[in-house]
Amino acid sequence: MTDTAVQIIARGPRKIAEAAAVAVDAEVILEGATYSILEEDEDHDVWRIDAFPTTDEEAEQFVAVLSGFDGLKVTSEKLADADWLAMALSGLPPVRAGRFFIHGVHDRGRAPVNTVNLRIEAGAAFGTGHHGTTVGCLLAYDTLLKAKRFERVLDVGAGTGVLAIAAARTGTPIAVGTDIDRISVRISKENAKVNKTRARFVHAFGLSHRAVRQYAPYDLVFANILARPLVFLAQDIKGALKPGGIAILSGLLRSQERQVRAAYQSRGFKVVRRIHRDAWCALVLKRG
Repeated sequence: MTDTAVQIIARGPRKIAEAAAVAVDAEVILEGATYSILEEDEDHDVWRIDAFPTTDEEAEQFVAVLSGFDGLKVTSEKLADADWLAMALSGLPPVRAGRFFIHGVHDRGRAPVNTVNLRIEAGAAFGTGHHGTTVGCLLAYDTLLKAKRFERVLDVGAGTGVLAIAAARTGTPIAVGTDIDRISVRISKENAKVNKTRARFVHAFGLSHRAVRQYAPYDLVFANILARPLVFLAQDIKGALKPGGIAILSGLLRSQERQVRAAYQSRGFKVVRRIHRDAWCALVLKRG
C-alpha cells in the first residue's frame, strides 16, 4: 500500500486521453489497477483520467505513463485518511439500464416496482453498475431478452457478479461467474445471496476451470474485462459458446474496438450490435 492515499488526475483532449488509457492498459505493473476516463467538458474537449494507485510502484508508473503524453496535464492529490470507497459508494445514485435497476443498500427504498431490482454492494470489487462498460452490457442483455431467454450464461471477470446475477434474476437457471481476484469472488457470492439467486462464482484464471467446463457450451458469455485479455481469450470464449451463441464484450475503449472486433471476426463471429457509453464500447457478437 502507499504510505498516503493519492489520486492522480490527467486532463486533456479526448484523442490524447484515450491514447493514454490504452498505454495504461498495456502496462503490466498497472494490470488490475483502478482508473476511470470520462468527459469533463464537452464544449472545450476536456477529458479526464482519474487513477487510484494502491502501491507506490503503481503511483510512479501511472505518473510516468500519463506524463509521456504531450497535451495531458498530470497532477497528484493526497487524500485524507478516510474510507473513501465506502464514502463514494454511499453517495452513488442508483442506475437504470433497460429493465434493470442497480442500487446499493442506501437506496433500497427507491427501487421501482416494475424493474428487475439488483442490490449490488461493490466493496473492493469492480462493477457497481455505474461504469459505462457495465451499463453497456446490461443494455445489450436487456435488448436480447426481448426475443429469448438464455439457459446457460457465463460471466468472465465477474467483479461484483452483477451480470451473472442479472441473468439469474431474469430466468437463467445456470449462471456462472469467474474472477481472478478472490475478494471479488467472495463479494459476488455475497451479492448473489442478497439478491436471492443461485448464480455460482469461482476463482479461476481463464475458462478451463472444472466448474466452468461442466456447464459448457453456454448460450451467452459476458466478458467485461479489458481489451488485451479479450483478444487473448477470443478462442476460449468461442469454445465455451455453442454455435449461434452470443458474446457480450466490454471493458474496451472505442479506440480499441477495431482490434477486439478483428480478433473475434477472424474466428467466425458476426457483429450484432455496438453500444458506446462515454469513451467505452460494448460489442454484441454471434458465433457463426
